[in-house]
Amino acid sequence: MTSLTQRTSGLVQRRTEAIRSAAAAEKERDSGGEEDEARRGEEEEDDKGDSKETRLTLMEEVLLLGLKDREGYTSFWNDCISSGLRGCMLVELALRGRIQLEACGVRRKSLLARKVICKSDAPTGDVLLDEALKHIKDTQPPETVQSWIELLSGETWNPLKLHYQLRNVRERLAKNLVEKGVLTTEKQNFLLFDMTTHPLTNSTIKQRLVKKVQDSVLEKWVNDPHRMDKRVLSLILLAHSSDVLENAFAPLQDDQYDLGMKRVHTLLELEPEKESSKPNANELMWAVVAAFTK
Repeated sequence: MTSLTQRTSGLVQRRTEAIRSAAAAEKERDSGGEEDEARRGEEEEDDKGDSKETRLTLMEEVLLLGLKDREGYTSFWNDCISSGLRGCMLVELALRGRIQLEACGVRRKSLLARKVICKSDAPTGDVLLDEALKHIKDTQPPETVQSWIELLSGETWNPLKLHYQLRNVRERLAKNLVEKGVLTTEKQNFLLFDMTTHPLTNSTIKQRLVKKVQDSVLEKWVNDPHRMDKRVLSLILLAHSSDVLENAFAPLQDDQYDLGMKRVHTLLELEPEKESSKPNANELMWAVVAAFTK
C-alpha cells in the first residue's frame, strides 16, 4: 500500500513539473512574441513617422521632378506641365476617395464621355485639392475629365467659366515644398525682371523620389500595371504627360535608361478603356491618361 502511494505521489509530482515547464515555455514564447510584435510596431511607427514628415502629393512629386535643382524653376520650354499638374489633382482626389466617374451605364460610355462626380467633400488638408474639389462639387451639370483639366488650367473660351481656373499653381506647390523643407526661396534677376525661384535644399527627398521612379521600371518591375502601386503608376504616367519623366532617367547608364524607357512605353501603349474595366482599377486615373493620350 505504501509503495502504491509513493508511486502515485511521484506520478503527480512529475505531472505537476511537466505542467509548470509547459507553462513556463508558453510564457517565454508569448513574451518573445510580444517583444517581436512591439519591435515590429515600433519599426512601422518609425516608417509612418518618416513618410508623414516627407509625404508629397502627386502634384508636388511631378513639380519636383521638373524643377532644376540649382536654378529652382522648371524649363521655360515645357508647355505640358500646367495641364499635367491639373491631371495630377484629379488623380490625387480620386486616390483619396473624394471623386469618381459616374457609372458607365448600360450603353457603356467611354471614359472621356463619363462625368466626374463628387464622392465625398471631406477636406483633404491641401488648399489646392480642396479648391478643385469645391469646384467639382458645386458644378451642375457635372463635367468630364477632359473638361476639368481644361477648366482648371484656364483653357476655355467661355468667359463664364474662367472662375474655375486655379491660379499660380506652380508657385503654390513650390511654397508647399518649402514648408516641407524640400525647397528654399530665392530671388533671381533676369535682366528686365526679378523672378522668385525655389532651389532644392533637401537632396535626399529628391533622390528618394527619383529612385522610386527608376526602381518601379527596373528593380521592382512587375510587368503588370494592376500589380503596381496605384500612386507610383500614376506618377509615372503623369510625369510623362507633364514632360518631366526624362529627368528621373537622365542619371542612369545607357543600358538601364533604354530598359527603363522601354518599359515606360509598354505602360503608355496600354489601352485605358480596357485597363479601367479590370478589377480594382482606378477608372478616373485611366480617364486622365486617356485625356492626355487621345
